[in-house]
Amino acid sequence: MKSDIRLDLPFIREWAVKKRPYLTGQMNGLDLYTALQPIFSLAHKRVVGHEALVRVKDTVKDRWVSPVSLFDTNKGSAELIHLDRLCRYIHINNFKSLDNPVNWLFLNVSPTTIINGMEYGSYFRELLELFDFPPHRIVIEVVEHPISDNYLLMENIEFYKSLGCLVAIDDFGAGHSNFNRIWNLKPDIVKLDRSFLVKASQQKNIRALLPGIIALLHQAGSLVLVEGIETRDQAIIAIESDADFVQGFYFGRPFTNLSDPPRGFDQFGDLFKQYKDFSNRDDLRFQKRIDKYSCLFTRSVEGLKSGLTTEEAVTGLMSDPSVARCYLIGTDGIQIGRTLFSKSCALDKDQRFKPIEDARNADWFRRHYLKRAILHPDQLQITRPYLSITGAHMCITLSMKFKGPEKDSVLCCDLVL
Repeated sequence: MKSDIRLDLPFIREWAVKKRPYLTGQMNGLDLYTALQPIFSLAHKRVVGHEALVRVKDTVKDRWVSPVSLFDTNKGSAELIHLDRLCRYIHINNFKSLDNPVNWLFLNVSPTTIINGMEYGSYFRELLELFDFPPHRIVIEVVEHPISDNYLLMENIEFYKSLGCLVAIDDFGAGHSNFNRIWNLKPDIVKLDRSFLVKASQQKNIRALLPGIIALLHQAGSLVLVEGIETRDQAIIAIESDADFVQGFYFGRPFTNLSDPPRGFDQFGDLFKQYKDFSNRDDLRFQKRIDKYSCLFTRSVEGLKSGLTTEEAVTGLMSDPSVARCYLIGTDGIQIGRTLFSKSCALDKDQRFKPIEDARNADWFRRHYLKRAILHPDQLQITRPYLSITGAHMCITLSMKFKGPEKDSVLCCDLVL
C-alpha cells in the first residue's frame, strides 16, 4: 500500500456533504451529483436497474460542466482513484433513496482503479458494509479500455466477483473491444456500444449480423444490454436481435431528482406489437416464397426417386432465377458428382472464388441442413440465411433425404437472397 497517500473510507467521507435529499461530493471547486439512468429488461418490460452517472457543477461559476474532464487521463492515479471512490460513495448512498430493495445499481469503475486501486488500501467491501448494501445488487462496469496487465485486471475483477457483485463489460464494440476479454473475464453482462445500433440502422447486412453477435455472447455465458438507444427503430433492432436489456434516451433519460423519479417506460406494448407485426409479415412473405420452391423441389425429388439423373430431375427447379445451384449428397456427407449451377448464377460467378467452386467429393456432414434432412426423411428442410462457402454470398438451402433406386441420398438447393 502507498502509505503516504490516504484514500480510505474515512477520508472519502470527509469529501461528501449532506445536501437534501442526498449526498454530493466536493472536490477542487466542483460539486459532484448522482444521476441515475434506468435499465429495462425487454422480456419483463420494466426497470431492473439503474446506471449511476456523475453530474458536475462548477461552484465558482455556478454552471454545469462536462463530467468527461473530471476523469482526465492527465491526472495522477491517486487523484483518479480519489474521484472514483468518492463517486461510488455518493452513488450508493443516493441510490438507496429510491427505496427499491431488488433492482441493480450499475457502477462504473475506471481502468486506473481496476489496476491500481488495491495499492491504496481496501475500500469497496467496507463501503458496502457501511451502507448495508447487498453486493449482489451491484453491477461493476469495466470500461473497454486497453490494459497492458491482463493478469492484474483479472485478479481485480475476481475481487468484485468474490464479494458477490456482478461484472459487466461496458462499451463492447468500440475502440479496443475484442472477444478475448470476454473469454478471460467471463462477464455476467456485456453492454454493446451504441456504434452497433448506428451501423445496424444504416446497413441491412450489419442489422442481420447483430443477432448472431448477441447469440455468440449468450453462448459465452453473458447477458446482453444494448445501450445508447435513442429512436423507436433502434429499439426494434434491439428486440429483434434478442437483447436482454436496453438503455438509452428513448427509454429514459438520466435524472438527478431522486426524490421524484420519472415514471417507467409505458410503450412496451406498442413496441412489441410493431415487432410482432413486422415479424409475422416477414414470415408470411418468406413462407409464400418458399411454397413456390417447395413444389418445384418436391417434383425434383420425385424425379430422382424414379431414376432420372440429377440434371434431368432439377431442370424445372433450375429455371427459376433465384435458384443458384443444386447438388446431391450421400448420407455420409460426401457430395455425389458436381454442383449444377443455374444459368443466371453461372454468369454471375465471382472468379476470385474459383478455388472453392468445384465441390465434387466435398464433405458436408457438418452442415445442419444435411443432419436435419437425414433425421427427417422425405420432409423438406429449410435453413436460415447463411454465408455459402461455394459462392461467398448469403443463401438459403432447401434439403430433403429420399430413397433412390440405388441408395439414400439428400438433394440440396441453394437460393440466393
